[in-house]
Amino acid sequence: MPSFDVVSEVDMHEVANGVDQANREVGNRFDFKGTNAKYEQKENLVTLHAQSEFQLKQMLEILHLKLTKRGVDIACLEISEAEISGKEARQTVTLRQGIDAPLAKKVVKMIKDAKLKIQASVQGEQVRVSGKKRDDLQQVIALLKDAKLDLPLQYINFRD
Repeated sequence: MPSFDVVSEVDMHEVANGVDQANREVGNRFDFKGTNAKYEQKENLVTLHAQSEFQLKQMLEILHLKLTKRGVDIACLEISEAEISGKEARQTVTLRQGIDAPLAKKVVKMIKDAKLKIQASVQGEQVRVSGKKRDDLQQVIALLKDAKLDLPLQYINFRD
């Protein structure tokens, strides 16, 4: 029985490379000279340090550009509000991975509402889709690509 998994993953190696490139650009730019502006990455969290909120916005644009060039979908970024205290401003960017329970239920409901002969089940942070025909599975992939979900999805482990 053909099946595949719907997941939401981020290539952390590419994120690390993008953050490193963004750090180098901020270090070289004239408008950031002497400001101690930098990016720090720990696990799924990237912290931006600068002197003002305006600089944080510029740094966020640089980060978006570098991650996009490295093939990371920026829809997985969750940007928090800027924290300004004295001479330092900080902002955190969370990299969302995995499909949370409400979104997984929504995906399963969308698949079942399509009236195809397909079974969809939530398995941890992914959704397993299986059916008798490969064409039905391809229709499900097309359906999910057309759906406007707030998280980028990937389709892996396609088995025939």
